[in-house]
Amino acid sequence: MADSTPLLLSRSESSNESKQPPPSLDETIEHCIGEFGVAQLFQAILVSFAWVFDAQQTFISVFTDAEPTWHCTSDSCTSASDICHLPQNSWAWDNPNDTSIISEWGLQCASSIIRGLPASSFFMGCLIGGLMLATLADSMLGRKNLLFLSCLVMSFSGSFTIFSNNIWTYSALKFVNGFGRATIGTCALVLSTELVGKRWRSQVGVIGFFCFTLGFLTLPAFAYVNRGSSWRNLYLWTSVPTIFYSISVHFLVRESPRWLFVRGRKDEAVSILKSIATAGSSGILMSFSNLEFGKESWNVDTYSAIKILLKKKWACRRLLTVMAVVFGIGLVYYGMPLGLANLSFNLYLSVTFNALSELPASLVTFFLVDKLNRKDSLLVFTTVSGVCSILSVVTGERSANLQMGLELVSFFSACTAFNISLIYTLELFPTCVRNSAISMARQSLVFGGMFSPVLVAAGSRNRFLSYGIFGMVIGICGLFVICLPETRGKTICDTMDEEEYNSTKIDLPVVG
Repeated sequence: MADSTPLLLSRSESSNESKQPPPSLDETIEHCIGEFGVAQLFQAILVSFAWVFDAQQTFISVFTDAEPTWHCTSDSCTSASDICHLPQNSWAWDNPNDTSIISEWGLQCASSIIRGLPASSFFMGCLIGGLMLATLADSMLGRKNLLFLSCLVMSFSGSFTIFSNNIWTYSALKFVNGFGRATIGTCALVLSTELVGKRWRSQVGVIGFFCFTLGFLTLPAFAYVNRGSSWRNLYLWTSVPTIFYSISVHFLVRESPRWLFVRGRKDEAVSILKSIATAGSSGILMSFSNLEFGKESWNVDTYSAIKILLKKKWACRRLLTVMAVVFGIGLVYYGMPLGLANLSFNLYLSVTFNALSELPASLVTFFLVDKLNRKDSLLVFTTVSGVCSILSVVTGERSANLQMGLELVSFFSACTAFNISLIYTLELFPTCVRNSAISMARQSLVFGGMFSPVLVAAGSRNRFLSYGIFGMVIGICGLFVICLPETRGKTICDTMDEEEYNSTKIDLPVVG
């Protein structure tokens, strides 16, 4: 039978002392970084700021790909007319043609598949990029290097988008943009939380959610400032700052000491711990030279992390369950902002309201994450989101204000469920495969997002095909969380052996 004992750190001079097992890797690092210092705060904020640019690139097509308003220029035209059945000289766009790709390239009468191609290409890039790049953070590249490369690819592809001269080139660059963006949120979340102790892990993880909200909020502000200007300006405003951020990540961000230890790079890990640990940890840091650390018994190289997750039944069960829950969340999380153009509200205000609803979602997660059970809170928020999404279809014909209110509640609940699901996934899997597990969960989120543009297009004629299906799917998928173990307040593990040992120990019967 395979050895299921946890991976331990042992002191060479303590062999003749008590028979108590020496501290684990997590316990030893906790002594060094358990107290939250200025250096850790700086690292957490700098790493989490990647979410700002992630949010901007995710939802930028809401403005750049929107169909502009138009007006009649002759008596043969009325505002209720179908623009595709009117003579070309009987109407005109309200703004210059280059304010949107629809008006610049004459796509107003193209099929919904063609008009939705850029957004679909972006999500397809996210999906493929996540699958191809996810395990690199757990294997050869590490968290920091993958974050740097992902931000760089996303920023350059966004900058090159301004040279697009047709829908096909634009869609291809959107695919590259999504490919690069795929692992940014995952790397930022994992790296920021692995640089702090258990006490601050949840709060630091929420910093990224606040940054995502900030990026979401700044997007309509940038779009409003550039209203009437070329859609290319919006890509410049969001992509150029990302290039400078990528450079700062390369020079200022520290690698995760936990990942370095698991990879057997003890000297580098100790050096980073010395730079971020509080002053009272100097004695513990000195003792690292006397520690013998056994590497993970699995051979975690490129893409093998996914094989490890699938080979272990308990890990595979957890992963598939998490992915099912997050799929439903993704359908609402990406679908509702994309569907705002179908509502009778100002587009800038609608996007702003949705972005603002992410703020209370982050606040709820920040202040209540240590008090709420993961399973119960996920079940409640997915249910509320589903019910409100369906109700927004029923009440839409009666009151536009009520419909908008229900849409915001549904989106807020989905955002909160998404935040909690990331922290929950982070706690369900050990260090050696944690980044890969969270990446797979995020790919499930993106997979749900891939269906959103199609449903949104269908919902322009029948809202139940968008908001109604959104509500049904997130409600049903949320029920799968019942199959997962509770992790609130428990210590995270660093290896598969340690996680399996702790899980088995919990399930053992108590012998009197």
